Amino acid sequence: MLREEVNKALEILKNGGVILYPTDTVWGLGCDATNEEAVAKVNAIKGRAADKSLIVLLENDNKLQSYVTEIPDVAYELIEYAENPLTIIFSGAKNLAKGVINSDGSVGIRVVKHDFCEQLIQRFRKPVVSTSANISGQPTPKFFDEISDEIKDAVDYIVDLEQENRTAKKPSTIIKLGPSGQFEFIRK
Repeated sequence: MLREEVNKALEILKNGGVILYPTDTVWGLGCDATNEEAVAKVNAIKGRAADKSLIVLLENDNKLQSYVTEIPDVAYELIEYAENPLTIIFSGAKNLAKGVINSDGSVGIRVVKHDFCEQLIQRFRKPVVSTSANISGQPTPKFFDEISDEIKDAVDYIVDLEQENRTAKKPSTIIKLGPSGQFEFIRK
């Protein structure tokens, strides 16, 4: 089942499509984080301004250097020891669609600890966008059945896993990390 769903989602991502998928936090809208048109589709589905950046998922921290120019050593420790999902905002984003990069050149990256996401990203060999599956300004759905039909109808594929899961998950903690290693909490 997992393998089949990874294969189906992989085809959609390769073709520039948008998936609705379970993550280590809430259900997300996902696409190829290096494909500008795919990123624009995600923003259109959410009804969200194109100048708002998006979180990017990687399957392990070895890939960070492909998408960030400077990685303070403390980043690896934060990722390794985080007990809950952690998104780190790094300065100096590179090799990503401009729609996922903040106006100041930074990008939010989460190294995901979730079987489906890890396998999908590993096989895709590129980072995947993750943004909550709601229309911009509306509450973040905690469970699959809280996701609006408007969102479900707009995506190219809905991953058929964890749809019955009633374990409450919440959005990730977000930390902004400076080049010298200083950090501040953006969302706890």
